[in-house]
Amino acid sequence: MKTLIRGEKVNVSDFTSATQLEVEVNVSSSFEIDITCFGLDQKKQLTDDRYMIFYNQLNSPSNEIQLRNLGNGSGTFFIDLAKIPTSIQYLVFTATIDGNGTMGMIQNGSLKLKTGNQTLLDYSFNGNDFKNEKAVIITEVYNYKSLWKVSSVGSGFDGGLSALLTSFGGTASEEQAPANTPTPVTAAASESQAAPTPVLDKKILLEKKMEQTAPKLLDLSKKAKISLEKAGLQNHTAKVALCLDISGSMSKMYRSGKIQEFVERILALGTRFDDDGSIDVFLFGKNAYDAGEITIDNFGGSVDRLIRQHPLEGNTYYGKAMKIIRKHYFGHGGKRDKPYSQKHPVYVMFVTDGAPFDRADATNHIQHSSYEPMFWQFMAIGKSNKGAKKKGGFFNSLIQSDFTFLEQLDNLSGRYLDNANFFSVEDPLELSDTELYDLLMTEYPGWVKSATQKGLIQ
Repeated sequence: MKTLIRGEKVNVSDFTSATQLEVEVNVSSSFEIDITCFGLDQKKQLTDDRYMIFYNQLNSPSNEIQLRNLGNGSGTFFIDLAKIPTSIQYLVFTATIDGNGTMGMIQNGSLKLKTGNQTLLDYSFNGNDFKNEKAVIITEVYNYKSLWKVSSVGSGFDGGLSALLTSFGGTASEEQAPANTPTPVTAAASESQAAPTPVLDKKILLEKKMEQTAPKLLDLSKKAKISLEKAGLQNHTAKVALCLDISGSMSKMYRSGKIQEFVERILALGTRFDDDGSIDVFLFGKNAYDAGEITIDNFGGSVDRLIRQHPLEGNTYYGKAMKIIRKHYFGHGGKRDKPYSQKHPVYVMFVTDGAPFDRADATNHIQHSSYEPMFWQFMAIGKSNKGAKKKGGFFNSLIQSDFTFLEQLDNLSGRYLDNANFFSVEDPLELSDTELYDLLMTEYPGWVKSATQKGLIQ
């Protein structure tokens, strides 16, 4: 293994004849760190967005670059140099830091070039190598005169992701990088030059990807955006969790495809609340399950896959699902009687067709979670057992059914904050997209304001 120093350049062929390599990146920090590989042309321009490999786009078009083992500040890129097209001459590995952090605040970091389990090259760095930079080019793997080389760069940008993308080029947005943002001088600068162009931010990248791969989701996302703007939440950030009832009585809804359609509408809302293109999914029947993520990459047929993995069950227990949801986001699913603060809240879309067997447990979770930055939006599906009473006006298809327990949770007294809302529909698709998104924002904006005032949202 060779340890590289900052600015050092070596030939890959001096260490291996293999073309299938692993690039393992790790950056330790208390802040959120995103790892990205940019595939650039000979002028170091991002002329093909499909070669920006990051958490929202894990593979290049022919899988010659794949991002796996992704975590905060970490990831492993699997690269086949033999398959990299001639239009891509540079693979630039970067780290960007979110929030108020700077790269000078990181603990340490490293980039290792491997073949199999053998480390060939290692470049290490720490916070002392940087100051106020928000983004860093760690290392470049580049093709120079038909020879693949590695350069340990360690060069940063005070402007963060915007300055980084401005240097590499991209699609224009309304935001522009600061006029005095410097173009970094890299170890390979003599072999190519970069020309600044307008910036491409995360939300625009997400929209661009949906436009290319999921136009239906993009249309839904734009409708959700309008509802958020009406609610004054156009700049709001939150994580969206979808909790689905998998009790046997829901079988018809799943078979009809209506739950799949509803999931796609909630995923579209998630793309407006966050920029990671995903929602977390939880299931409950007799038991409860953390079912992972549904993303803009895997949403097609996602409900069928979930039900094959977790077949419908007898009985309905809310509390079991509530516990694992709270534990997932806050590390604790038990009693809480003091405020718990977090930067971004969690919006839980809770879908069911009946009352639970564990009413006391569910009530306790609503009570305890009122001290947490979590809002529960309950939606009941099904016909009224005591006769439909319809609201007038805009939501004239809503049914005031006999889901009395959910109404009790909505109106529960003694909470730190009113953290729940409830409505019922006979069919989840009877509401138009616009009606649904407006309805989902009935009480949430007021909760956000109160939760912020009371310190639940930082």
